[in-house]
Amino acid sequence: MTDGDACSACDALARARSGDAAAFTTLVRRHQRAVYSLALRMLSDRGKAEDLAQEVFIRLHGKLALVQSETHLLFWLRQVTSRLAIDRLRRETRYEQLPLPQDLPLAAESSSGDPLLQQQLRGLIAQLPAAARAVVLLRYQEDLDPSEIAQVLEMPVNTVKSHLKRSLERLRERLTGEAAVPAPRTDDAPL
Repeated sequence: MTDGDACSACDALARARSGDAAAFTTLVRRHQRAVYSLALRMLSDRGKAEDLAQEVFIRLHGKLALVQSETHLLFWLRQVTSRLAIDRLRRETRYEQLPLPQDLPLAAESSSGDPLLQQQLRGLIAQLPAAARAVVLLRYQEDLDPSEIAQVLEMPVNTVKSHLKRSLERLRERLTGEAAVPAPRTDDAPL
């Protein structure tokens, strides 16, 4: 974001806080793709992702006075989107989750790479537990580091790292069809 864009964003945020509906619309338009993309990857359903994104922005409208800066706004949007998605996933039965459709165009998806592998990965990520899925998506879709993820999800950094490690192991295992081989023991103690 350039200095002009940052000033424009701050200006829109300040105007929206003072009740300017057009400025709030600008904020929504600026962030709707990111919110929807995270919701879609979490929920694996377009309709549910649209509903969740709408709920996020309705909540933002009510809490706008608490948002201090554009950076804080982005943090707040990721946090609320992740939490609402986790809550919805916990309320649903696991049997209702379906993998993303093959022809689904995603906002954050690049056109390079193996589309079959990407589809398989999306399906495997959709099978992760809600909190682990949120951690993986915030790390690799939103490019947040573990300390930022810990802040967004309000969990210890070590828990975030554990979720990442276990999730990546699980994804590798399912992609290759092999269980991870434990490291050889270095001591001579009996099992």
